[in-house]
Amino acid sequence: MKRIMVSGIVFLMFLSVIAQFTPSEYAVKFSDMAIKNMKESGVPASITLAQGILESSSGNSYLAINGNNHFGIKCHGWTGAKIYRDDDAENECFRKYNSVYESYKDHAEFLRTRNRYSFLFDLKITDYKGWARGLSKAGYATDPKYSDKLISLIERFELYIYDSDDLIVVHEREKQERPERKSGLVVKDVSFIINPVTYEEFINNNVPYVYAEKGDNIAKLSEELDLMRWQIRKYNDLDRGAQINEGEKIYIKPKRRRAERNYEIHIVAEGETMRDISQMYAVKLRRLYRMNNFERGLEVPAGTELNLRRVKR
Repeated sequence: MKRIMVSGIVFLMFLSVIAQFTPSEYAVKFSDMAIKNMKESGVPASITLAQGILESSSGNSYLAINGNNHFGIKCHGWTGAKIYRDDDAENECFRKYNSVYESYKDHAEFLRTRNRYSFLFDLKITDYKGWARGLSKAGYATDPKYSDKLISLIERFELYIYDSDDLIVVHEREKQERPERKSGLVVKDVSFIINPVTYEEFINNNVPYVYAEKGDNIAKLSEELDLMRWQIRKYNDLDRGAQINEGEKIYIKPKRRRAERNYEIHIVAEGETMRDISQMYAVKLRRLYRMNNFERGLEVPAGTELNLRRVKR
């Protein structure tokens, strides 16, 4: 009897060991969640996956298994279910979720709604190094090597692939098409699809845009153009609740860092705003301020000469 019980325990232990995820398996399993959150919130999928791997030991930690908590988020301000575990102090309170997806969604919301992380959303979605260092700077973790660990995971397991607007990731089933890829991930080009019936696409400074129609707003454009609302706001430097005027240019991809070569300067006309000029040349608004050494938000008087390609010295 004892021999049978011992054998059963050993067998269960063996099952628990083989059921554990490796980092690469974790990335493939939860990539869809990370990409969905990226489209909705603006948090890079590579950062989400790397944090999930690091914080949850690839989904194998006590908090992940028993509380679906993949990001080590504690109970501060939390009114939902709780789970307790020793961390920086004994028996600390952590958030408990009904599903892994709830954990992923809450992680994105956690970063978006706290002022100390707000500067991260000014970075490019593909700037995983900037995001990793920014998370450390903002105090997400106490480990001084936290950012280095995130960057190492992203590069080792090629998680940056999931951040691209222009590529789709195909999993292990198509590995045979590109056997030279060490990770087993394959990338395929996907053309940007826009509604050909409602909107005609134009190009300015190599950035695609459409003209807004009568009655358009951010919610309608989001649905029609298959973009998230935050993308439309970010690509066009629009505040929440901003009105869209008929005939206004709406960029459907990020604007550039500088104007085209044949546009070096712009003389500000009466009534023109910095955003108007940013939209005119498809140049990022924050970059326009930076090139001219102006404080963000400053509106400049008519007659001012603005640099469109080079930083003022």
